[in-house]
Amino acid sequence: MIDDLYSGKVLRLAAETPRLGRLPDAHASSEKVSKLCGSRVVVDVKVEGDQVSDFAQDVKACALGQAAASVLGANVIGASLSELEGTRDAFRAMLKAGGPAPEGRFADLALLAAVKDYPARHTSTLLAFEAAAEAVREAVARNGERRA
Repeated sequence: MIDDLYSGKVLRLAAETPRLGRLPDAHASSEKVSKLCGSRVVVDVKVEGDQVSDFAQDVKACALGQAAASVLGANVIGASLSELEGTRDAFRAMLKAGGPAPEGRFADLALLAAVKDYPARHTSTLLAFEAAAEAVREAVARNGERRA
């Protein structure tokens, strides 16, 4: 039911997305776009080791994409590359296969479980986590190259 998809909690998350903007001195950036609806997320990160030390996001997405970006922005500082990739994978499995919601700092993604019944919305809902994982992976690789 559409009311489950756009619950008051989801709409509140979408309206209060933290860490909006860009980082001018980012270690890496990633842009993800949904070809179906045109939603777009650009993520900038700084890392220390393999953990996010600073983060910003430019989100032009539907309420579902904004809600996911809100959960990401509120909890991403201190997250490791493996944690972000694991969360992204669990989030994707929740949406596409009805798997359990991610646990830990990103557990609020459970609020988006109803999206599983709307396959056309999956891509836009996943954009922020896809972009974040890619940007952190790139930043970690670049930092490793600088140390070598």
